[in-house]
Amino acid sequence: MSVATGPGSAPGVEHPSLVPAQLLGDPGAVPERSPDTTSGTGRRRRVRRSVRDWAVDVAAFLFAIAFGMVVVGITLSEPGPHPDALIAADVLAGSIGCLLLWWRRRWPVGVAVVLALIGSFSDMSGAAVLIALFTVAVHRRLPPVLAVTGLNLASVVTYSLLRPTEDMPWPLFLGFGVVLTAAVVASGLFVRARRQLVVSLRERAVRAEDEQQLRVEQARHLERTRIAREMHDVLAHRLSLLSMHAGALEFRPDAPAAEVARAAGVVRASARQALEDLREVIGVLRDGGDGDPSTRPQPRLADLPALIEECRRAGVRVRAEYRVPELGSAPAATGRNAYRVVQEGLTNVRKHAPGTVAAVVVAGGPGRGLTVEVRNPPPAGGEHSAPLPSAGTGLVGLLERVSLGGGHLEHGWTSDGEFRLRAELPWPGTA
Repeated sequence: MSVATGPGSAPGVEHPSLVPAQLLGDPGAVPERSPDTTSGTGRRRRVRRSVRDWAVDVAAFLFAIAFGMVVVGITLSEPGPHPDALIAADVLAGSIGCLLLWWRRRWPVGVAVVLALIGSFSDMSGAAVLIALFTVAVHRRLPPVLAVTGLNLASVVTYSLLRPTEDMPWPLFLGFGVVLTAAVVASGLFVRARRQLVVSLRERAVRAEDEQQLRVEQARHLERTRIAREMHDVLAHRLSLLSMHAGALEFRPDAPAAEVARAAGVVRASARQALEDLREVIGVLRDGGDGDPSTRPQPRLADLPALIEECRRAGVRVRAEYRVPELGSAPAATGRNAYRVVQEGLTNVRKHAPGTVAAVVVAGGPGRGLTVEVRNPPPAGGEHSAPLPSAGTGLVGLLERVSLGGGHLEHGWTSDGEFRLRAELPWPGTA
């Protein structure tokens, strides 16, 4: 696992210098020359030791040297001939084996194999052999561990044949070597399993944090999109009314004073309402989309007659038909979506088919669903070869709104030459 030791390399760790380097840094990084895993580019990365690793390596080296010197001293103190060549080879090879421990993290299997060969005749390398075997068990998978363990057992058998001891029978010495080797391997496997568990838990925590952040960003994006859709629905309606009456004042400067005053009043009221809606939505956006939903525009189906009447006062001719037992009994979400469908439909009539008569039909009930339909003929003298709704974003947002509400929206020119906007919305039955 590639790490960068330092204050910022292990977030959340109080004392990173006391943690193994493999448990620090990026959970996705891997150690150099590790047969277990490789980096995304296929190149293995090198581990930089932490303070804890340096302390362990120094202690292991000093312990191996001290243990080897003690064993060699005990051997020399025993009575009997001691060939100088064998003792010199033992000390020299054992010292080299102890020095190899400095590279046991980078090449654990290679160092363990060399030490197993040296340990077949050297007393000086006894502790170094066990430390190298423990390192293999910690840093490598089971097949290499079993191979190195078998080589170490063969080394124990060879040592017992080359340098038998009179104080301990050969079977007892061999059994002691097997038990000691198994204990070292088991300890290494336990440490490896614990480290893998820690790494796995850390990866889960990082992944859960990333997923939580992603969910927060998605929720924020969806909320802002919904607010933008509300702003479009509201402001498009208000501004279209304002534009219509302002245009009437522009092209009818000789209109009666009462009519001019009435049109100016509608312009003023529409502009004021548009500013209030805009200020409300911008305030929610400034709060990061976390404002109180009750302060946002939330029309219901019962508000539909007021919308129709407002459009009529603005000069739009509308025929409305309600085939609903009671408008106020519709669910809030269904009523709000139906209101927006009619509002967008009448806004498009004012923009693309002025002077025509729009027909609004609202039908349905509990358990049957709610159907909202807005129809209008083409403007007088105009062609409708190109489908006008596909060029705007209002119907796109309306389609998304209805889809999110579990309904279905369709729009286009019919065979009768009328443009139809039809929405089917769910209305669950009462229990």
